[in-house]
Formats: sequence, C-alpha cells, structure tokens
Amino acid sequence: MRASRALAVAAAACAAVGLSAPLAAAGGDQPNNGPISVSVSPQSVHQGATLTITVRGCDRGGTVTSNAFPQSNLSGPRGGVSTATARIHDDAAPGQYNLAVRCNDNRNVATQQFTVLSGRGALGGLGGSVGPSSTEMAIGGGLVATAAVGGTLFIARRRRMISGKV
Repeated sequence: MRASRALAVAAAACAAVGLSAPLAAAGGDQPNNGPISVSVSPQSVHQGATLTITVRGCDRGGTVTSNAFPQSNLSGPRGGVSTATARIHDDAAPGQYNLAVRCNDNRNVATQQFTVLSGRGALGGLGGSVGPSSTEMAIGGGLVATAAVGGTLFIARRRRMISGKV
C-alpha cells in the first residue's frame, strides 16, 4: 500500500513538472510591448559630446536614431535594461532634438527629447598649454622688475647698517 501511494505521488509530481515546463519555456514567445521607458543622460549635451540612452523593454536589443547623431545599437539587456551611447555630431545645430528607439522584436517606437547646446563645453586638461597674453606678460615683467629693484635696495641698505655707516 505504501509503495503504491508513493508511486502515485511521484507520478503526479512528474506530470505536474512535465506539463508546466513547456508553459515556462513559452514565456519568451509572449508578445513584447516594445520600449517601455526611455531616458537620456545628460538631458542637455554639447556638440561633439556623448549621450547615454537607457531603455527598458527591449529584450533582444534594438536601434536608436536621431538627426543629431548616427544610428546606435542597444546593448543586450542586463536586468531588463538596455543601453546605447551616441556621439553628437560636431556640426549639430543647437536646439531640441528627438530620438527614436525601436526594439528588434517589436514594431513599436518610443521617443525621447534632448537638447544640444552650442560650443564644445569646457576644454579641461589644457593646464598651462595656453600661453599668456601680452598684457599679462607686461604686468608680470613689471612685478619682477619691481621685486628686483626692491630687493637690491633692501640688501644695499642692510649692508650699510651692518658696517656701521648709516
């Protein structure tokens, strides 16, 4: 009696697992709703700079397009999030732009707005590679000459005081 009961329970468990496995595997075939949310960072970007696009809902990658940058591909999703980076054209006109995201497994398109700013932003890292102007050179030269004359007078007066001649 015990063996038949155990056999019946084992058979029922195998049947439950066996019948539910195809349903779990079919979860990937369910229709995808396409890009759910799209965000850009930074929201305002200079000409020639890099824009990062983050998308939820593209399970099999996709593409990002805009007039401000060349087409970019979304990376495979990690934790349900796909990303792409795009370099803004150097000659992109300042103003508002839209980007469009389309997933590889869906026809739906999501858009997001961003702003292109004029100029190239701060030129960090020049650190002394830009020479001084003529005005700065004249002021610096005058300060050095004044310091030299003042130092010479100080040493000359000190010599007189030490030797007893005031």
